[in-house]
Amino acid sequence: MASNACWGVEVGAGALKAIKLVRDGDDVKVADFAYVPHKRPLSAPETDEADAKRLAVGTLVSQKDLGRASLAISIAGHSSFARFAKLPPVEPKKIPDIVKFEAVQQIPFPIDDVQWDYQTFVQPGSPDVEVGIFAITTEKVNEKLAKWQDVSLTPDILTLSPLAAYNALAYDMGFSESMPGTAILDIGTTSSDLIVAEGGRMWIRTFPIGGHQFTEALSTAFNISYVKAEKLKKEAENGQYARQILQAMRPVFGDLAQDVQRSLSYYQSAHRDAKLARIVGLGATFQIPGLRTFLKQQVGMEVVRLESFSRIKVEGERAAEFAERTGELATAYGLALQGLGMETIGANLMPVGIVREALWKSKTPWFAAAAALALAAGGASFLRPAIDSVALGRTAKSPLVTGAQSEAQSLKNAWTAAEAEDKPDPRAAAAMSLLEHREVYGFLAADMGRLMAAAESKVGSEKIVMDSFSTEYTAAPAAAAAAAPGAGQSPGVPVGEFGGRGLAPGAGGAAPPPPAAPMGAEGGADSPRPRVVVTLTVTTTKKGGEADRFVNDTIVNWLKQNTRRDGVPYFLDRITLGDPVRAELAKVDPLALPGALPAPEAGGRGLGGRGIGTGGGDPGRGLPPSLTGRQGPQPLGGAAQRPGVGEVNSLAPLPPSPLLAEAGAVVSTYKVTFEAVLTSQEKKEGVQ
Repeated sequence: MASNACWGVEVGAGALKAIKLVRDGDDVKVADFAYVPHKRPLSAPETDEADAKRLAVGTLVSQKDLGRASLAISIAGHSSFARFAKLPPVEPKKIPDIVKFEAVQQIPFPIDDVQWDYQTFVQPGSPDVEVGIFAITTEKVNEKLAKWQDVSLTPDILTLSPLAAYNALAYDMGFSESMPGTAILDIGTTSSDLIVAEGGRMWIRTFPIGGHQFTEALSTAFNISYVKAEKLKKEAENGQYARQILQAMRPVFGDLAQDVQRSLSYYQSAHRDAKLARIVGLGATFQIPGLRTFLKQQVGMEVVRLESFSRIKVEGERAAEFAERTGELATAYGLALQGLGMETIGANLMPVGIVREALWKSKTPWFAAAAALALAAGGASFLRPAIDSVALGRTAKSPLVTGAQSEAQSLKNAWTAAEAEDKPDPRAAAAMSLLEHREVYGFLAADMGRLMAAAESKVGSEKIVMDSFSTEYTAAPAAAAAAAPGAGQSPGVPVGEFGGRGLAPGAGGAAPPPPAAPMGAEGGADSPRPRVVVTLTVTTTKKGGEADRFVNDTIVNWLKQNTRRDGVPYFLDRITLGDPVRAELAKVDPLALPGALPAPEAGGRGLGGRGIGTGGGDPGRGLPPSLTGRQGPQPLGGAAQRPGVGEVNSLAPLPPSPLLAEAGAVVSTYKVTFEAVLTSQEKKEGVQ
C-alpha cells in the first residue's frame, strides 16, 4: 500500500544507505537521507556480518525517525533469483497460471520454501509476452527481517537491489520504449549487477566481482592487510604509487570486462532486435581511475558514471554530501519510489502473513477507540445482548461435538507420529553414488594422451612436456575454477551463491568462453549437470610469443575441435588458457644427468615428474619439476616408512628423465583449464 512518505534503506557490504522521499503531486522531494559506513567492509576477514548490519540498522534508527513513514528494504542480487522467460501466446487471464508453472520450473527450490513475484513485459505491436520471475528463500527473508524486528520495525516492501536500481534510473532518467538501450552496471562490494533496460523490458545478471576483488588484488600484490589495501584502493588516483596500484588491479579489470561483455552478448543473442548504446555505472568502485576507459575499450560502448540525479536534489549544507554519494544512493532511491507507488517494477517479496499481521497491529489502537465510542454511545441498549451472548457461550457443548473434536485430535496426533517416523535415510544412496561416473577418468586420461601426442607432433626441434594433470569433480553447477594465484596469473575468484562466472582469459590469444547460458541450458553457468574441472600444466622450450601461439594452436585448439564426440561421456566447456610463467634454468641437477640413479628421500613427495599425476617440484625454487630436472620417480612414503623401496630402486632402477633444456634456457609454463560436463547420466535416461 503506497504511503505519502517512505524510507528506502539498503544495507550493503560497505555501508547502510537510506533516503526518505515525500510525494508532492507527480513529483517527489528528499526529506532526509543517511549514510552509515561499517567500521570495516563486511568482506574483510573475521568480520561478523550479522552484527555489523544490526549495528548499522540500530545507528540509523537512533539518528532518524522511521516510525511515521513506510519502509522499503532490499536484498542483494547474489542472494536472490532473477529468471526471465518468454511466455506462449495465451489469454491474459491465464498468464498467472503459466507464470506459476514457469516459477516452479525455474526456481531451484520447492516453491513453498520461497517468496516470489513476477513482472510481465509487453512491447507495443508485438504479441510476445516476456516475464521476469524474482524470488528469495523464506529462510533468507526471515534473516533479513530479524534485524528490523530487533528495532521493532516491520518493512512494507522487500525487493531485489537490481530492481530498485532500475526503478531509480527509470524514474530519474525517464526510460521509455523508444529510448536507446541502456545497461546499468552496479558494482557492489562482493558482486555486481548488470541490468539491461531496452525496448520496454529489462533483464538482470549478477556475477561475483566487486570492490572486494580489487582490494584482494592489492593485498596480494603488496603483501599488506585487507584494511590497508582498502585504503590504498580509495587513494589510488592521488597516491604516489598510482601506476603500480592500477597495474596490480588490472587482472580484475579484465575479469569484470569479460563478464560484462559475455552478459551483453548473451542478451543480444536472445533479443536480436536489441540496440544497446551505453553503460551507466553505479557504486563507489566506479571511482577507480581508468575503469570507465578500460570498459569502454573492451565493450565498445559509451561508459558513464552517474554523477547526479535529475529529478531529486538536496539543498543547504548537506547538498555536497548528497551529490558525493549519488552513485551509491540509487538503490535506496528506487526503494523509496516503490514505497510511494511510483515504481516501474513493483515486485514485493514480503510474506503476506507478516504484512497482514503488521497492518492489523497498527490498526489495533483505532479499533479499540472505535469500540469504546460505540459502547459509550449505545449505553444500556447494548448491555442485554452482551449478557445474552456471554450466557450463550457458557452453554455446554453437545457430546457429539466433543467426541468429534477428540477423535480429530487423536487422528492428527497419529498422523504427526507416522510422518515423523517416515524419514528417508540418504546414506545408502550416498554410498551407491560413489560409483557413479568412475569411467569418466579413463576417458580423460586417454584424452590427455591424445592431446599431448598431437602437440608433440608439431613442436619441432623444441620440447613440450606435461607437468601435471589434476581434476576436481563437482555435482553442483560448475564454479569458475582457477589455479592458486601466482606470478603472472590472474587469481581465481569464487562463484557467487546463485550464479557463477567463467575463468579469466589468459594470454596467448585464447578466446573467451561463450556467453553464460540460462539456467538448465546445456553447458551453461547454471547447468545442473555434474562435471569435472580439469587443470593441465605444460611446459615448453619455445620462446615468448612463439610459445604462446604454439600452445594456443595445438593444445587449446585440440580441445575446442574435440568438444563433442560420439562415445565420450562428456562434452568440453569453459576452455581457458592462463598467462604463462617464464623462468630461466639456473643450474643442472646432477640427479638428472644420464646414468645417475635417483636417491631415496625420507618422507618422499609422491609421484613427481612430467606427465604423471599431480606433478612434483622443487619446493626450494617454486618451479615445476620439468624446470629443476628432478624427474626421477620418488619412493612413496619415504624409504624409512616403506621398507624395500631402496632395494627395488637398486635392483631395477628406472632411468631418469632427460633434461628439458640446458642451463640458462628460458622455458614457459602454462595452465590450461577446462570442464568436462558429464552426459552419461542423461543418456542412460534417454535424454540426449
